[in-house]
Amino acid sequence: MQAHAIATPSSAAASQPCINILLVSPRTPDTFWSFSHVMRLVGRKTAFPPLGLMTIAAMLPREWNLKLIDLNVESLSDDHIRWADAVFVSAMIVQEPSVREVIARSNALGKTVVAGGPLFTTGAERFPEVACVVVGEAEDIMPTLVADLAAGRLQPRYEAPERPDIRKTPIPRWDLIEVNHYLTMSVQFSRGCPFDCEFCDITAVYGRVPRVKTPARIVEELDAVLATGWKGAIFVVDDNFIGNRARTKELLSAMIAWREARGATCNFTTEASINLVDDAELLDLMVRAGFKNVFIGIESPQEESLKECRKVQNTRRDLVASVRAIHAAGMQVMAGFIVGFDSDKLGIFELQKRFIQEAGVSTAMVGMLTALPGTRLFTRLTVEGRMLGRSSGNNLDAVMNFVPKLDPEALTDGYRKLVGDLYAPRTYYERVLVFLRDYRPNGPRTVTRADDVRAFMRSLWVLGVVEPGRWEFWKFMARTAVFHRNAFAEAVEAAIRGYHFRKVAATL
Repeated sequence: MQAHAIATPSSAAASQPCINILLVSPRTPDTFWSFSHVMRLVGRKTAFPPLGLMTIAAMLPREWNLKLIDLNVESLSDDHIRWADAVFVSAMIVQEPSVREVIARSNALGKTVVAGGPLFTTGAERFPEVACVVVGEAEDIMPTLVADLAAGRLQPRYEAPERPDIRKTPIPRWDLIEVNHYLTMSVQFSRGCPFDCEFCDITAVYGRVPRVKTPARIVEELDAVLATGWKGAIFVVDDNFIGNRARTKELLSAMIAWREARGATCNFTTEASINLVDDAELLDLMVRAGFKNVFIGIESPQEESLKECRKVQNTRRDLVASVRAIHAAGMQVMAGFIVGFDSDKLGIFELQKRFIQEAGVSTAMVGMLTALPGTRLFTRLTVEGRMLGRSSGNNLDAVMNFVPKLDPEALTDGYRKLVGDLYAPRTYYERVLVFLRDYRPNGPRTVTRADDVRAFMRSLWVLGVVEPGRWEFWKFMARTAVFHRNAFAEAVEAAIRGYHFRKVAATL
């Protein structure tokens, strides 16, 4: 393999050159989770910080000069690129258009690009123009990569030999960003998931044995977030927070003690599997620790589709009752749904809508089934000769990348109508009211801050005066004020989120 040399300042010691590293987080397009349409209401620039790049930055020598540019927050100038000796980029599949632009600009200015993240882990061969790709998790690779970079012998590919011990992962470099640009902060407790859903690439990338950090390390990371002055929401970015329930309970006990010791007022959101509802102790600990929202992959109310994709944890249970039980415990369920399974018939769209409305899942991310690289679904469809192309990674993409069993046109039309119906003002507000009926606020009280008041006032103007659906908005607010005053903050947050979902649904 050919090594790539980089220029280093001649004044630096040969054993430890001072290298300028530009870390670039690509732009995220308008998606379900971008929340781009509500940023002007909440006074932020983007939803989530680039936690992966901030963690990579913490693995680089402190003597090196680092700059982090998040393209969701600010523009990338040629001067930024010229300053750098190497440009580090990390990307998800959905960010491919933006990352290709960053790579092209960096190459044009003669800069070495080091690229990693899910996009490159599952598709490194599609980027021959990149000087160096990192495949897999970076912790065990970085010491060698750093030494090679400093010595000017960077290799074209570094691949993780095995899955690393994330207890040794350093605390992210929070000093590289301005936290007030973001809607929520992020920490990571675990990687991996014990389940093996056919369409999911998590087990391919991170494995089926969840690896966890110690409670003490998470407390350190939470302290680091609070040290920035942050007082708002924190997203625990695990793909399945309860993948190792015993270790999760230990962490939650530590988080409860941490809240009391620090007087912390932040709340938490995470992702988990539906079997959360089977463990009353776990559910109670999450609520007491300050978890207010949990994303759960419901996928389908149809048992045949769940069995088809091996979503075994969702089978043989009353899914509506499970969602309501979590609401009653004091957490809101945000859920993912999929249409386009081989088992689906044309009635699936009405079944999905009925389930979502009945369960009161206000934040319902509905997507068409897509075959991601590395998944068993991708392998099966390739063998069956049904693959058409690569996935865009956008959960609102109305174009399938394989030949479905349902008529493609009927599937696309049914999907678009379903999403449009779900986020029409009346349907949406009715669904939020179902949630509020079942919801019992428990755990730490939500603290109202000046930013929350400003967001509320802006929402009254935008949703109650400017936008279509304003009459439905005022009816919703009135019913909330009369019947659900103890969950008024949750209702306002849901109304603001719904505005974003309505806007992205209109683009389908």
